[in-house]
Amino acid sequence: MSPAKVEDTHTRGWIVPVGGAEEKEQDAVILRRFVEVSGGSEARIVIIPTASRLPETGPRYERIFTALGARKATSIPFETRADAERDDLLDTLEQATGVFLTGGNQLQLSTILGGTQVARAIRRLNARGVTVGGTSAGAAILSEHMIAFGQGGATPIAGLASLAPGFGLTNRIVIDQHFRQRDRLGRLLSVLAFNPFAVGIGLDEDTAAFIDPSDVLHVEGAGAITIVDVSRLEHSSMGHNKPGQAICLTGIQLHILTRNGNYNLHTRVATPPPPPEDDFD
Repeated sequence: MSPAKVEDTHTRGWIVPVGGAEEKEQDAVILRRFVEVSGGSEARIVIIPTASRLPETGPRYERIFTALGARKATSIPFETRADAERDDLLDTLEQATGVFLTGGNQLQLSTILGGTQVARAIRRLNARGVTVGGTSAGAAILSEHMIAFGQGGATPIAGLASLAPGFGLTNRIVIDQHFRQRDRLGRLLSVLAFNPFAVGIGLDEDTAAFIDPSDVLHVEGAGAITIVDVSRLEHSSMGHNKPGQAICLTGIQLHILTRNGNYNLHTRVATPPPPPEDDFD
């Protein structure tokens, strides 16, 4: 799926993938900023808990976003593909200034919502300025190519990961979540070996990439984001590797960015965060 066309009279909304396990109760910096870029005190946030099997997931995010200052937070129970075609639920989605997809199982999310009116509405809403984000599985599905599943490990191996179509809000990135905690560098590299056009975004838990309308990524949260740039790839053995074999890749550029760092997806330039203020006299 390709991103929806942005009309001349509109600016694309923020895209906000979160690495999972974001802080919700104490200092919820990621979710608070999500409210801010969705309209602040006027934000109308729609939560889509389709990836989760827990009935409490949607109502819990309703309470969190309301407590963080959103004007309204509504969970929509798209539980079947038939639900995804219901006019009453689609009308609620159309009123959103921010859409948030919860964590869970990304294949459950894609098999229920992929190719439906909901998926098309989310792309259209983002193209006309609505913020769209998600955590864990909800982050993975935001891009055109979604990592469906794969093994952990630091070495890229042929057949290590499988791809499935995502919602297609952007085709510039491939997202992997729980990145450092589940040792997923190898599977992200193996996916990028298939598609050297995209930038790999490895999101630690409690860490988010706030991608602004000009395609600059801003890091928020307690962990780091691993940026894997294969645009200058010199060699890849993927074309002749057998399943299970290690992949040889040369010419890769890698950045580790923490809070307040940013990365320009057009120019492929990383900017580190400013140094902390000196605490010494």
